Amino acid sequence: MANSLPEAGDRIAKLLARAGVASRREIERMIADGRVALDGKVLDTPAVKLETLRGVTVDGKPVAQAEAARLFAFHKPSGLITAERDPRGRPTIYTALRNALPRGAPRLMPVGRLDFTTEGLLLMTNDGELKRAMELPSSGIPRTYRARAFGDVTQAQLDELMEGVTIEGVRYGRIEADLERSSGRNRWIELTLTEGKNREVRRVLEHLGLQVSRLLRTAYGPFQLADLPRGQAVEIRQSDVERFRKGLKPRTDRK
Repeated sequence: MANSLPEAGDRIAKLLARAGVASRREIERMIADGRVALDGKVLDTPAVKLETLRGVTVDGKPVAQAEAARLFAFHKPSGLITAERDPRGRPTIYTALRNALPRGAPRLMPVGRLDFTTEGLLLMTNDGELKRAMELPSSGIPRTYRARAFGDVTQAQLDELMEGVTIEGVRYGRIEADLERSSGRNRWIELTLTEGKNREVRRVLEHLGLQVSRLLRTAYGPFQLADLPRGQAVEIRQSDVERFRKGLKPRTDRK
């Protein structure tokens, strides 16, 4: 890019993420695809630094300045895809969110994902930087699940998960797991982990010989599902969001 581009401020990908356009990585791909411009000139690098988003367009449309980070808790039902659209035509979380969010809610992105059949707490934010920080394993944010599973397992076997486990070449880190009530060979297990790898809970329990019939996320960091009705959403208090954000561990994935 020309040397006349600004050198002060924040990188453009960070500003666009804060504005809720997409996550920083997704924005970098958008820049590589020639979808982002500054004062009419298409950018070819995410290294541009700006004080504001004045003059920035995405797909030819001006970008509004970033709002304060907002966070919503959504009780995701089973049978929804955590995506904006599904090639197979299955309903997505946004189908349910149309009626669940208050009027005037900003464009929201999910913090992490829940599988099609997984229920429970799904956090949604308008801030791509907050989203990314909450998803990073290095942030060490605990996620708690309750799983209903069929089969035999002992608390001693679950305690071994504290040391981590390798399944088919994939290493899963420390998991705290506790047996709850049982009925016959059906049992409820509570699990807390910090990595959140794809299908981690199901794969670990299947590795122990259990068949998971229901999986519910009950907490993400300090935010609890509590008694939020299925299919409903509620905004988390701004003071709680800011307190949580200030307590996040520094990012280690990039400058």
